[in-house]
Amino acid sequence: MKRKYFGTDGIRGRANRFPMTAEVALKVAMATASVLRSGRDGAYTNRVVIGKDTRLSGYMLEEAMCAGFVSMGMNALLTGPIPTPAIAMLTRRLRADVGVMISASHNSFQDNGIKLFGADGFKLVDDIELKIEVKLEGDPDVELAAPEELGKAKRIDDALGRYGEYIKGIMPRGQSLEGLKVVVDCAHGAAYKIAPQVLWELEAEVISIGVEPNGRNINDGYGAMATENLEKAVLEHGADIGLALDGDADRLIVVDEKGQKVDGDQLMAALVLSMKSDKTLEKNTLVSTVMSNLGLERFLQTHGLNLVRTQVGDRYVVETMRSEGYNIGGEQSGHIVLSDYSTTGDGLLAALQVLSLLKRSGQPASKALSLFTPFPQVLRNVKYKQGFPLDDIQVQDVIKKAQKMLSNDGRVLVRASGTEPVIRVMVEGCDQDIVENLVSELCEIIEKVAYSA
Repeated sequence: MKRKYFGTDGIRGRANRFPMTAEVALKVAMATASVLRSGRDGAYTNRVVIGKDTRLSGYMLEEAMCAGFVSMGMNALLTGPIPTPAIAMLTRRLRADVGVMISASHNSFQDNGIKLFGADGFKLVDDIELKIEVKLEGDPDVELAAPEELGKAKRIDDALGRYGEYIKGIMPRGQSLEGLKVVVDCAHGAAYKIAPQVLWELEAEVISIGVEPNGRNINDGYGAMATENLEKAVLEHGADIGLALDGDADRLIVVDEKGQKVDGDQLMAALVLSMKSDKTLEKNTLVSTVMSNLGLERFLQTHGLNLVRTQVGDRYVVETMRSEGYNIGGEQSGHIVLSDYSTTGDGLLAALQVLSLLKRSGQPASKALSLFTPFPQVLRNVKYKQGFPLDDIQVQDVIKKAQKMLSNDGRVLVRASGTEPVIRVMVEGCDQDIVENLVSELCEIIEKVAYSA
């Protein structure tokens, strides 16, 4: 069955336009409740946890989803603005049947999305999402609860506090962040309260930016996708490190004391090496996606470590980690999954692990967190409105030609986005000029095919 609603990370789109309308959100809630109820195994609690980030449309979608679940007899627990990983944690801790996060992650405020977590705190598997899609095409009214069986809704006032205490508890006993000056950029998003609070309570000197959400400024010039303001703040304050979270705080990008950006690949390299040294690394393996730099793979090989690649999307990283028993994975974009502590990417958790590493090493961030030289890598997007350019034989021929030219010293990755109508073109290799030329050639032929239809 071809998916109509769910992409690689839940449902996402323009707010108040299909599929991110109040009507669809209502039906998604009803369909989810129906699927979970039909598959219950005796542990069904009739409970859902609903969180959101700070974007304006969150009010509309939160109320719609709450109404949908309540109409099906489920009790809704509303958290207000909160990081995505906190919803995963609370779903488990509160023994809910499902957790909902209303967020479009790093996108601008005009977009929104719906992410669903199972009772175990992991994102719902593809099979369940497909069942929900089938229900969405049916008539959910036939399963509405009787008047006396309607659910209730209430707000959880201590939701952020629960998450904060859990995160702080992961730090090694007795270790604080005293002596570290940290700039944290919360993207005017879900972590605008909890991230500075946790860092301060762990005794860091904290400078906070991107902590004044107004419903329309999430990810706007701040956060993991726009680190320029963080880079300036680190230099202006003479900070040891800068931490950039995205809108729902499930990813982390770092800026070192020199104002240089450190991406997810470098962070994973530092963390996996630290875990190997601590003898906490399972099977000497890091899981990442096809987007991770070839330099990371070569670096791991020199340390006797393996890199297992998955398709793009942190859910696929997590699925591989679960099935094979690995305990660290992530993406170049900053999603870092530490499965000993969390079921999904957690920017604040990853930040604390990085800060702990800095404290123990005694090295500046520029040395401790930049362990390999990346291969030149260029990524561009090509928009399309109809058809599917990757099916064209001309496009496939150019892709094969580019990979043959690079041989074993580079990679070509051309894929469709799972969240928007664009083709993502990535080429990496030893020579910057060759990489840029190949990307330009690939984009040119894709654009030609995309707009000739």
